[in-house]
Amino acid sequence: MKQQKSLDVICLGRAAVDLYGQQIGSRLEDMSSFAKYLGGSSGNIAAGTGRLGLKSAMLTRVGDEHMGRFVREELANNSVDVSHVVTDKERLTGLVILGVKDQDTFPLIFYRKDCADMAISCDDFDYDYIAQSQSLLITGTHLSQPQSYEACQQAIKYIKRSGGKFVLDIDYRPVLWGLSSLGDGETRFVSDENVSKHLQTVLPDCDLIVGTEEEIHIAGGSENTITALNNIRKLSDATILLKLGVEGCTVLDADIPASESGFEVFGGFKVEVLNVLGAGDAFLSGFLRGWLRNESHKTSCAYANACGALVVSRHGCTPASPSEEELFHFISEYTNINDVANDPTLNYLHRVTTRTPKNSEDLCILAFDHRKQFYDMAIEVGADPKRINKMKSLLTQAVEKVQREQNLANKVGVLIDDTYGQDALNQATGQGWWIGRPVELPSSRPIELEGGRDISARLQTWPIEHIVKCLVFYHPDDSTELQVAQERQITELYQACCNSGHELLLEIIPPHDMDKDDSTVVTVMERFYNLGVYPDWWKLPSPTDTAWKSIDDLIKSRAPHCKGVLLLGLDAPLEVLQQTFAASAKFDICKGFAVGRTITSQPCKQWLANEINDEQMVEQVSQNYISLIEIWQSR
Repeated sequence: MKQQKSLDVICLGRAAVDLYGQQIGSRLEDMSSFAKYLGGSSGNIAAGTGRLGLKSAMLTRVGDEHMGRFVREELANNSVDVSHVVTDKERLTGLVILGVKDQDTFPLIFYRKDCADMAISCDDFDYDYIAQSQSLLITGTHLSQPQSYEACQQAIKYIKRSGGKFVLDIDYRPVLWGLSSLGDGETRFVSDENVSKHLQTVLPDCDLIVGTEEEIHIAGGSENTITALNNIRKLSDATILLKLGVEGCTVLDADIPASESGFEVFGGFKVEVLNVLGAGDAFLSGFLRGWLRNESHKTSCAYANACGALVVSRHGCTPASPSEEELFHFISEYTNINDVANDPTLNYLHRVTTRTPKNSEDLCILAFDHRKQFYDMAIEVGADPKRINKMKSLLTQAVEKVQREQNLANKVGVLIDDTYGQDALNQATGQGWWIGRPVELPSSRPIELEGGRDISARLQTWPIEHIVKCLVFYHPDDSTELQVAQERQITELYQACCNSGHELLLEIIPPHDMDKDDSTVVTVMERFYNLGVYPDWWKLPSPTDTAWKSIDDLIKSRAPHCKGVLLLGLDAPLEVLQQTFAASAKFDICKGFAVGRTITSQPCKQWLANEINDEQMVEQVSQNYISLIEIWQSR
C-alpha cells in the first residue's frame, strides 16, 4: 500500500542566522548595523516553499540559545513543520555575516565551526518521518562532513524506499569544504577532484539535481559545462535544472545537447539587481512549487525565475522571498511594473502576505496609552505625575492577572505609551500579547508626532511586535490646508512603518464640534486608501449598522488583507458599550475592542489619591476588565 504523503518537501541542511549589513555599498569592515534574518540554504528553501503554499518541513539542528529559538520560530512563522528541528545542547546555531558592496560583490563570513546543524545524526529522524513526504531536499554542504553525510545517506535511503523523490541542491560553497580561507565565503568555485567524487556518490539516487554552471562543474568534475552534464548523466537519470543567471534556466530530462546552443532556455525576468544572495534558494522554492505539483517545466521555471527576480531586487534572503499571491501578481503584471523594488502594489502584497501570523480575533485590549488625561488626573488629586509610570505597570499586572485567571491565551492586548509607560511596555513585550504604542502628540490638530515628524529613527528602537498606533482628528469638511498637513504626516508615517516592518493602527475620531453622519468615518478611510495608506488596523468610534456596512464593504474591496477594526470606548459607560458590542456582532471585520477609561478611570484616580493600595487597584481594574470581556464574548 502506498505511503500517505502529508508533506510536500523535507529540507535537510543548513538553518542559521543571517546578519545582513544595512549600509549598501559599504565594506564589512565599515558596516555599522545589521538586520537579523533566517538564513541557511535549506532554511531559506523551507521557508520559501512554505510561503508558496507547499507543506514543507525542516530537518536540522539548532543551538539551545536565543538564535536557535529564533530560527525555529521563524521557520514556524513561515508555515514550516519544525517537529524535527532538534535542539543541540552542545553546539551553537550557525551565523553568517554578509553585506552588499555592489551588484557583483557580496562579502560573506560563515561562523559555522562545529555548529549545530552540521551535527545532525541518524538518530534525529526515522523512516516514518521521511516517508510521509513527497520529496526530500538536501543541500550539498551537508555532504561535506562524515556525520552529516551519514545522516543524508540514511534519509536518502528512506525517501527512495517510500517512493518519494530526492532533490539535490548542489549549493557549493568552497569555504565550507575547506578549500578557501575562513574569511572568503564569497568565492563560489574552486575545482577539486575529491569534492567532485564525493558529490557523485549521491547522484545515482537523485530525481532532481539543481545548480548553477559552476555547481554543475563541481558535480560533473569538469569546467566545461557540456562535459560536466554528460558526466552527471552517466551516473544519474535525474532531471537536471541548470540555472543560467539573468538568462533564466534550462531543464534537462534526457540526453545532454551537443552544445549549450541546444538548451531550451526558459527566460528570466529583468529587474534591477540589489542582492543576488538567496536568489537561488527562492528560485528553487518556485521551481518546486510547480514540479512537485506536476506542472509543466515552462510553468515551474516561470515560478522559479520570478521568485529569483523578486529576491535579487530586495535586501535579505528568506524575508525577501515571495508569497504565492505575490508571485502570481508579479507574473501576471510584470509588463506593467516599471520598478520592481519600489512598486507600491507589489510591496504592499509582500508586506501583508508574509508577515508573522498573530491572533486577530476576539481581541480584548486594555487601552492605557493616555498621557494628557492621566497627567490631568494626577494634578487634580495632587499626585506627583511621576507616579503614573508605576500606575501603568500595575495596569499591566491587571492584564496578566486576567489573562491567567480567565485562560484567554493570546486574546488580550494593551495600548501603552512610552512617555509614562516604558516599564509597562517592557513588562508586556515578549508575552505574545497584542501591543499597540502611540506616536501622536496628544490632542494635536493638525497631527504632530512625538519627537518630531521623522518617525523612522524612533521606530528602529521599537520591538517589531509593537504596533504603531496613531490617532488623527480628521473630518471630510476640514480646510484644504488642514487636510494636506494631516495627510502628509500620515502618509510619511505609513511609509516609515512599511520600511521598518511594524504594523500600523490608524485611529479616526471626527472632531466633536463638527457635524457627523453615517458617511463621515468611511469617507475619511476611503480618502486614506486613495492616498496609498493601507493601515493594518483601524480603531473607530462605534458605527451605526449603516456605517458598519459601508466600512465592511470598503475594507473588503480596497484592503482585504486588513487585520480589522477595533472599537474604541471614549469613556462610555458599560451599558453603552454593551449596545456598541452587540451592534458589531454582525460584521466579522470587527475583531475586538480597545477600551481604557471605562475600565481604569475610577481605580486609577483612587490610587493616585492614595485611597486604595496597589493590590486593590489591580483587583478593581481586573474585575472591570473581566466585566467588559464578558459583555464582548456574549454580544
